[in-house]
Amino acid sequence: MAISSRLSRSSGPRLLYALCTLTQQQSNPCLPSHRYFSSGSLARAAAAKDEAWWKESMEKLRNIGISAHIDSGKTTLTERILYYTGRIHEIHEVRGKDGVGAKMDSMDLEREKGITIQSAATYCTWNGYQVNIIDTPGHVDFTIEVERALRVLDGAILVLCSVGGVQSQSITVDRQMRRYEVPRVAFINKLDRMGADPWKVLNQARSKLRHHSAAVQVPIGLEENFQGLVDLVQMKAYYFHGFSGENVVTAEVPPDMMDLVTDKRRELVEMVSEVDDKLAEAFLSDEPISSLDLEEAIRRATIAKKFVPVFMGSAFKNKGVQPLLNGVLSYLPCPIEVNNFALDQNKKEEKVMLPGTPEGPLVALAFKLEEGRFGQLTYLRIYEGVIRKGDFIINVNTGKKVKVPRLVRMHSDEMEDIQEAHAGQIVAVFGVDCASGDTFTDGSVRYTMTSMNVPEPVMSLAVSPVSKDSGGQFSKALNRFQREDPTFRVGLDPESGQTIISGMGELHLDIYVERIRREYKVDATVGKPRVNFRETVTQRAQFDYLHKKQTGGQGQYGRVCGYIEPLPTDSSEKFEFENMIVGQAIPSNFIPAIEKGFKEAANSGSLIGHPVEYLRVVLTDGASHTVDSSELAFKLAAIYAFRQCYSAARPVILEPIMLVELKVPTEFQGSVAGDINKRKGIIVGNDQDGDDSIITAHVPLNNMFGYSTALRSMTQGKGEFTMEYKEHLPVSQDVQMQLVNQHNATKKAE
Repeated sequence: MAISSRLSRSSGPRLLYALCTLTQQQSNPCLPSHRYFSSGSLARAAAAKDEAWWKESMEKLRNIGISAHIDSGKTTLTERILYYTGRIHEIHEVRGKDGVGAKMDSMDLEREKGITIQSAATYCTWNGYQVNIIDTPGHVDFTIEVERALRVLDGAILVLCSVGGVQSQSITVDRQMRRYEVPRVAFINKLDRMGADPWKVLNQARSKLRHHSAAVQVPIGLEENFQGLVDLVQMKAYYFHGFSGENVVTAEVPPDMMDLVTDKRRELVEMVSEVDDKLAEAFLSDEPISSLDLEEAIRRATIAKKFVPVFMGSAFKNKGVQPLLNGVLSYLPCPIEVNNFALDQNKKEEKVMLPGTPEGPLVALAFKLEEGRFGQLTYLRIYEGVIRKGDFIINVNTGKKVKVPRLVRMHSDEMEDIQEAHAGQIVAVFGVDCASGDTFTDGSVRYTMTSMNVPEPVMSLAVSPVSKDSGGQFSKALNRFQREDPTFRVGLDPESGQTIISGMGELHLDIYVERIRREYKVDATVGKPRVNFRETVTQRAQFDYLHKKQTGGQGQYGRVCGYIEPLPTDSSEKFEFENMIVGQAIPSNFIPAIEKGFKEAANSGSLIGHPVEYLRVVLTDGASHTVDSSELAFKLAAIYAFRQCYSAARPVILEPIMLVELKVPTEFQGSVAGDINKRKGIIVGNDQDGDDSIITAHVPLNNMFGYSTALRSMTQGKGEFTMEYKEHLPVSQDVQMQLVNQHNATKKAE
């Protein structure tokens, strides 16, 4: 690549350009002689030329993601894009009969289940532009993958199904795009299916997603008669011929569609002129609007996130993909048109805007980790500067200096070695030890990119390897998954000694158990799903405990007095310890041991053995012995003191409450609402959307196990739901008694 070869000559491209300018001036008498050039103007001329080549290279770069609801056809669309851009030479389907599976679903598990679990990264070239694509999962349990991908993208394609319309997960994905301020284009897919209605979907996008959007294409025929598309900007018709639709034939707009096309073009111009002043002027003064003016206005409005152009097609039937690619180049931003902010650690996390040029200091974000055949593979998005193979880079989060041994460009699970990469690109490095979300710089600045939004896990499972010999592989697998996925946590149950894995839902944890079996050949037994309960106290309780033990030689002696009380539920800290002892009743070197004891005791409440939160411990008095007092004695005194006064503080159990959003046909609304009440849920909203009811409810997670099966049977498979963690709230008295009795029974059985 000409660009990168120029970059690598660190002796200074500016000097080179200055020399070029000099020789040019000597050979061209029209230019002023170099003798009259000041050194400043020489440097300016060199800098301007220097900027010209990287600007051109950056303008021909797009970082895009493809995200949508489950089964809207994201992976199928990516497969077609790769085929038309020449990255792959034959097309395989997601659930294809040939058993190969789509290129981007590189895990065995993805090919078997026909769903995308991890974000796969690839790149391709189209009309001289380089496009980096990240294909993301649509399943709610894998939202962290979507969040990570959106964090590093400059633009996105939101895929909508022409039959299903805007579904629950489309709303979640759109909300995430809004959070990371990603400009987007929409693609209404599956126009060949029975019941396809793109105009219904467009209206849903306006009402549900509050998109300010309009179609930039009109389909020629629908369902089995779907033949091609009319481009409203260029006013041309496109037909897709050839075995895989690779020959795009341009023709005039069919005469019988002229009225519809003129109407839709007027609607497009009106919608864009509402958010673009330049086009509005031309529109209001009734000037004819050329296709170039309209294209530029759509680009300005899309990049400003004020407008969403809507494309149409059928990826499976190979129609409409090439115009969508052209739309990505025309309407989505290049890296220098997007504002990226970093936090300067030297200035108390002050926001700094990154210009995104290859000339600045290196700033790169590790947004995804994978354990490859050759060690850890780290995906990096470079925001500024240049990274070269063999360079030393610094991990700002840990302060470690690391060398880049190998730099690659990814194509799903295949890789291509490169020598260097500059701002705006997405690359991967080997052998760099880090966690996801870490920022790398060249050491001249201490910037971190804003941390990503990581939701708390809501469900836990006990897992253990079947054979004792495979313990090493088992823990290796869990360590790797934890580093790859911040929503996956691993812990130990102190009472049973079991390994507990926590995640975002049943499917999330099932997939990980299955991956342990496949990738590490370890069979694991899985316990019943567990809910992450918490305990807290509701009133103040005094403690006064003396721990005394004499066994010959030095004994143990420690006395602690004080009280525990609840913290307000909105406090940022979940545990507070305060020492209010006046004088030296307890020597100050033992105070940390007392705090440690209380913290340890609060890890497991005596009701059901779950952690105690929103607790404040105040130490008011105590006693010590000159010989027998030790850190251990005071730590034990604190643990026993906590247990002694805990029941007097009227403890309660807190359970996770989920925000559940259901979309069900109106005729099933009664039975679904009744079932939510039976599960002790509170319905907080009920909206009508066409023939569907959208019910919003707060339901305890403990009552939501196996709900997807129950909902399917209640609604003949037509209902769907999404659920996300809301808060922890106290359980009712009868549920508390039940949970305590269950806990005591299992303890006795053990």
